[in-house]
Amino acid sequence: MRIGELSRRTGVSPRLLRYYEEQGLLDPAREGNGYRSYPDNAVRCVQQIRELIDSGLSTRALRSVIPCLHGSVTLPAAPGPELTALLRRELDQLNERIDCLTRNRDAIRDYLEPRS
Repeated sequence: MRIGELSRRTGVSPRLLRYYEEQGLLDPAREGNGYRSYPDNAVRCVQQIRELIDSGLSTRALRSVIPCLHGSVTLPAAPGPELTALLRRELDQLNERIDCLTRNRDAIRDYLEPRS
C-alpha cells in the first residue's frame, strides 16, 4: 500500500509516517517510480509505534526495540550496556509519568467526588 492509504488506515499523517521512516521506525520498499510501498502489517506497526510514543517512549528507544516487536529481530538474553542504560532511563521516565498521572487523576477524582 502507498503512504496515503497507510495514513488513512492508521489516522497518522503522511508527514509523520515519513518522520518515522527518517527515525528508522518504518522501512518501506520503494517502487520503480520512487513511491513508498508498505506491507499490510505496516498498519499494526504504526499502531504499535503510536502506542509506545503515546506511553512516553522516545523514538530513540523505539529504534532499538521496534524490530523485536515485529519479529524480525529478537532481543539478546543479556542486552548490551548501551541498550540496558537507555531502557532503564526510559523506564524511570515512564514511572515518573505514571506517578504524576496517578496524582493528577486522584486529585481530579477527589475534587469531583469529595469524601464525606
